[in-house]
Amino acid sequence: MLQIPGFSQHSLNTSLGKMVYYTADRAPWLREEVSQKPLPTLVFLHGFGGGSSAYEWSKVYPAFASEYRILAPDLIGWGSSSHLDRNYQIDDYLTSITEFLEKSCDEPTTVIASSLTAAFTIRVAIAIPELFKSLILTTPAGLSDFGENYTRSFFAQLVSTPILDRFIYQFGVANELGIRNFLEQRQFARPERVYPEIVAAYLESAQQPNAEYSALSFVRGDLCFDLSKYIEQLTIPTAIIWGQKSQFTGPEIGKRLAEMNPTAIRAFQVIEEVGLTPQLELPAVTIGLIRKFLNFELT
Repeated sequence: MLQIPGFSQHSLNTSLGKMVYYTADRAPWLREEVSQKPLPTLVFLHGFGGGSSAYEWSKVYPAFASEYRILAPDLIGWGSSSHLDRNYQIDDYLTSITEFLEKSCDEPTTVIASSLTAAFTIRVAIAIPELFKSLILTTPAGLSDFGENYTRSFFAQLVSTPILDRFIYQFGVANELGIRNFLEQRQFARPERVYPEIVAAYLESAQQPNAEYSALSFVRGDLCFDLSKYIEQLTIPTAIIWGQKSQFTGPEIGKRLAEMNPTAIRAFQVIEEVGLTPQLELPAVTIGLIRKFLNFELT
């Protein structure tokens, strides 16, 4: 699915199925000196939405390929990874993220994650802190934070209707117009930043067999939770990036979460005129902030 110079597709097996991931193992990134010290690892985890996949980070992670071993997986139910014929639950992602890190990383690792997946990663880091060196998170939110109940929203209720949910996915999401509308209206602050390659990548992921199960589980709210009930337990050094115009989860939610645990959350940066995915909307700025946090804030 991804065609990034020097990166190849690999996979590993988890208890929930195959997880495809992308890593730099060819020119221009191939290291000829076998005896060199192994590179530290950076893991990039994408968020959720119609057609999400590791593509979400593809404008960012190549910038680190000469200094780090890059791992960018498609999560279970997304991209080219296994798609289960069932409704997904929170534990499915806590389990698959844990297993991916345990199977692919030999030492504590810096994980860079987005939106609801970033919130799941916080929970994994609380449960198994030895897997992590640091966290750099964009818009980490459980979508039901501070007592909000996403499942009561009109759209969540609508998508909870059997048969109608598949109709909505097929005709409202898994087509070029649906993907473009989703990106322009829900994910980006400025629609002109949604160019054809982004739409094509999301559409390819959204049209995979059984892709509707993960997407509908997300939209129904089956994967939502209140991150404020967990955030104080986090001990891993963390930096948070938040798009100023992120819908549903504005910066005020992020600031409240960060203020609950200033010991672990060492940086909180809002990016102006950006929505939910600054890594796609302003990748150069996102790269600069990640590098800043890697070099200074989290050491």
